[in-house]
Amino acid sequence: MPRVKRGTQVRKTRKNLFALTKGFRHGRKNLVRLARQASLRAMHNSYRDRKVKKRTFRRLWIIRLNAALRQNGLTYSKFIPLLTKSELNLNRKVLSELAVKDPEKFSTLVKKISS
Repeated sequence: MPRVKRGTQVRKTRKNLFALTKGFRHGRKNLVRLARQASLRAMHNSYRDRKVKKRTFRRLWIIRLNAALRQNGLTYSKFIPLLTKSELNLNRKVLSELAVKDPEKFSTLVKKISS
C-alpha cells in the first residue's frame, strides 16, 4: 500500500484557521496553537453575544416605550395588558420606533387603547 502524505490537508486546515483569525493581534493570528484557541474563544463569544444582543435591544425598546407612555399619562406595566386586550398585534420594537419617530401617532394610539 502506498504511503499517504498529509501536507496538503494540514496546509488547508491551517489556511482556514488563519483566515478565521485574520486581524487578530500578535501570535493569535499566525501561530497555530494560539490561533486555534483564539478562534474557539471568538466563536464562543460571538454565539453568546448574539443572544445577549436580543436581550439588550428588548430592554431598550421597553425603556423607550415606558418613557413615551409616561408622557401620555400611562405606564408600561398598565399599557401591555391593555394592548393584549385590544388585540393589536404590535410588538415592542414597532411601538418604540413609533414612539420615537412619530409621537403624535403614538399618543393617538395610546388614547385609543386606553379608552
